[in-house]
Amino acid sequence: METIRNKVKESGLIPLDLSQLLDHTIVKEIDLKNQLWQGFVLKEKDFRLWIKSHPWEEYKGSVVHLYCSTEAIIPTWAYMLVTSALSPFTRFVVTGTARDVEHVLVKIALESLDLQAMKGQRVIVKGCAHLLDQETALSQMVLTLQPVVKSLMFGEPCSTVPIFKR
Repeated sequence: METIRNKVKESGLIPLDLSQLLDHTIVKEIDLKNQLWQGFVLKEKDFRLWIKSHPWEEYKGSVVHLYCSTEAIIPTWAYMLVTSALSPFTRFVVTGTARDVEHVLVKIALESLDLQAMKGQRVIVKGCAHLLDQETALSQMVLTLQPVVKSLMFGEPCSTVPIFKR
């Protein structure tokens, strides 16, 4: 009887799944719509009272997604005040959409890669990452890996699409 061999492991391919590299810290959200008077206007005096009384400690060590889900025009200083209040507690704050948060998390994940370990290697990027903006994330991955790897492929070891070969 023939021994079963793991040909993928023997091939020297380094599989890389971006969704597994992402920081899985819970992202807490602050929607400024809750601070709008009659759902339309941000009153500075009321907003500053909210800033003073809000329990910012509950965001300790977290990533905070700061946004407004309505079409109200929020003054820039409002985002600055909330960020200032959060800064002693949070890891970082991202204003904008959920995609913007993901872009920041992808950037951090790619910056934390051990590129020295991938130097001259054959890397295969798995294509099943559950991301809001997979195209941007994988494009950023190409920009990060291409200068150091021998080859870059997309897909699964049994069915790859060549992306780059030195």
